[in-house]
Amino acid sequence: MFWPRKSPRFMACRVAVRAVTDRDVVVGLSGGPDSLALVAALVAEKYRVLAVCVDHGLQQGSERVAERAAETVRGLGAEATVVQVDVEKSGSLEANARRARYEALRGFGKPVVVGHTADDQAETLLLGALRGKAAGMLVQGTVWRPFLSVRRADTVGACAELGLEPWHDPHNDQREFRRVAIRQQVLPLLSDIIGGDPVPALARAAMNIAHDDEALQVSDVTLDELRAAHPAFRRRYLAAFLRENKAPVTGANIDAVERLVTDWHGQGGVAVGNRLEVIRKDGKLLSKER
Repeated sequence: MFWPRKSPRFMACRVAVRAVTDRDVVVGLSGGPDSLALVAALVAEKYRVLAVCVDHGLQQGSERVAERAAETVRGLGAEATVVQVDVEKSGSLEANARRARYEALRGFGKPVVVGHTADDQAETLLLGALRGKAAGMLVQGTVWRPFLSVRRADTVGACAELGLEPWHDPHNDQREFRRVAIRQQVLPLLSDIIGGDPVPALARAAMNIAHDDEALQVSDVTLDELRAAHPAFRRRYLAAFLRENKAPVTGANIDAVERLVTDWHGQGGVAVGNRLEVIRKDGKLLSKER
């Protein structure tokens, strides 16, 4: 594959992926500009890439979109495959699709790299804040996200420099999805209010929160230490504990678990979801299925 010399957008993508220390990776491929630019940048930087396009079967013609994306990245020098998954229809379709997608990607037994950008980071922060828990993503977490320093305009521009035609997901035009509404309505409004681009500051704040949350992922914190801790630290730790154990991070759940720490008088565990409860055992908090 010939990589153009004068390609500043693509070069920004290439520089970003150098943060990935694993050299043999699986890449989540949708056919959109972010994942196409990600595969191209990794291949250009001499990574061994298996691009996996997960077909959720939720849109008419999705199998053709998936095969086209796979064929495109094969032309870039990557290996590619398409995987069909079944998505549970009850509950949040978006969350269920995401869960099925990551299970499929991890099934290949290699480090996973995905194409979330700084714009995605800003949107994630706002979405989490609206649920009462602002959150962020790390470059190196359970998966690699090297593009968190890259703007969506860079991935679109990189594809243009490489002569690639990304797929446009029609779901990205449907404002009934909260993320789309944030992208198309809230962020432009914030830009008007502050007289500039809100994404860099929001993305930095999200990254700081993600680093804070990572520091709170401490499994050996005892109940005595939690009880003696400052309330702000304790509640941040409990929020991270709930999130790590796949429990809803709500004020009510944090309050209930906090009472196990600070106001315990022999009561049993507290329910924090449909099938989960938090209990005290051996001087620590544990979660278990009910």
